[in-house]
Amino acid sequence: MADEGDILTNLDNQNAGANGADNQPSAAIITQYVKDLSVENPNAPSVYQWKEQPKIDVQFNIGAEAQSDEVHEVTLKINISATGAEGTAYLIELDYCGLVGIRNVPDEQAHAFLFAEAPRILFPFARRVIADAVRDAGFAPLMVDPIDFNGLYIQQLQQRRQQEGAEGAAPPAEGNA
Repeated sequence: MADEGDILTNLDNQNAGANGADNQPSAAIITQYVKDLSVENPNAPSVYQWKEQPKIDVQFNIGAEAQSDEVHEVTLKINISATGAEGTAYLIELDYCGLVGIRNVPDEQAHAFLFAEAPRILFPFARRVIADAVRDAGFAPLMVDPIDFNGLYIQQLQQRRQQEGAEGAAPPAEGNA
């Protein structure tokens, strides 16, 4: 009868290459966190008397920074401003991050994971932070519309290839997508 240690060793060996090295592709979110959150309500308390619905402007940016050979920090930056004829109702700035582990994945696929898939995974959690921040500022929670990160990634790749005039152009430079 095998004990637990033997079972774990056998499972580990299934993922190991011929030389005992782990050579299976792997990509996953290790952890996620709020790195920076700013909530401004510059016209309180008069803003609560305004009759006009504010215009909501949502801007976002994606960044990735290597922390080690196999770990990257992906940052989903979301800036929201709510303004009307009478002024600014609120401003929200959020840097929501995830540590992403990537091992044995080709560079092109790793780049796609960092700039399309990881933001897609992080977004629902960032969306909740924003909804709570807007609610805590005294307004109805803001539910940011879903974002098609994969579609945007493909669109950016196509635009870069057109700009560079070459079919085999490299993916966007790491940093911002």
